[in-house]
Amino acid sequence: MSDAVKREWIRFTPAERFARFTIFLGCAIALAWSFRTVEIIPEFLMDAPTQMADLFRRMWPINYGYYPEGVHAVLIETLNIATLGTLLTLLMAVPVGIMAARNVCRVPLLNLVATFILVSTRTVNSLVWALLFVAIFGPGTLAGTITIAVRSIGFVGKLFGEALEEASQGPVEALRAAGAPWLSVFLKGYWPQVSPAFWGISLFRWDINVRESSVIGLVGAGGIGMALDESLNLFHWDRVALILLCIFAVVIAAEILVTQIRKRII
Repeated sequence: MSDAVKREWIRFTPAERFARFTIFLGCAIALAWSFRTVEIIPEFLMDAPTQMADLFRRMWPINYGYYPEGVHAVLIETLNIATLGTLLTLLMAVPVGIMAARNVCRVPLLNLVATFILVSTRTVNSLVWALLFVAIFGPGTLAGTITIAVRSIGFVGKLFGEALEEASQGPVEALRAAGAPWLSVFLKGYWPQVSPAFWGISLFRWDINVRESSVIGLVGAGGIGMALDESLNLFHWDRVALILLCIFAVVIAAEILVTQIRKRII
């Protein structure tokens, strides 16, 4: 009687081990190349904790008295930029989202144009858009509002278009079979299905825009970012601490507000 074949359990096959080694080696090379590219200075890296501690000491105590004269107005301006920019986005993004949805708009050329708009507007960073519109309209809230509006088109339009494409076709086909015009098909067939998603997307984007409108002021596009940039340039660290605290408070309040509204709408 022949002896039983001895089997040995191996966790990975030779091909799998080679693939894992190749991936790890590629990651190591990429990491080493990245460190070389960013030119990290060891002396500055080792001194960073000390500098950070010194910075926090300069920020304390926080200059709360600066709020009425230097922060309140620009903070309200920031919220206005975010809100008005979001409203303008909805006016522009909804038609683009409809054109991007292939089951709603059956014209390939319009689908292509809409896709190009959605991709181009969300590919460019907010600060780049802000620099462009500051050069066109000059520093201030107009440039900030247009920046927020244009930057948000890709986000809102893409998600709205995807919601339209995922809508059930049963009610739509019934309306078309009854001879309903296109607008009635959209309002009665598509809109009831996508309206919760639309309002959720709109609220989520407004929440994001509150954050972004706080940053674009660093390049002159209005809002609290301009006050932050001024305080940084003048080394008024106690004011910087107050502005950062206000931004943090507004972002948290916006998050809570959006969450509560979403619970009641969706």
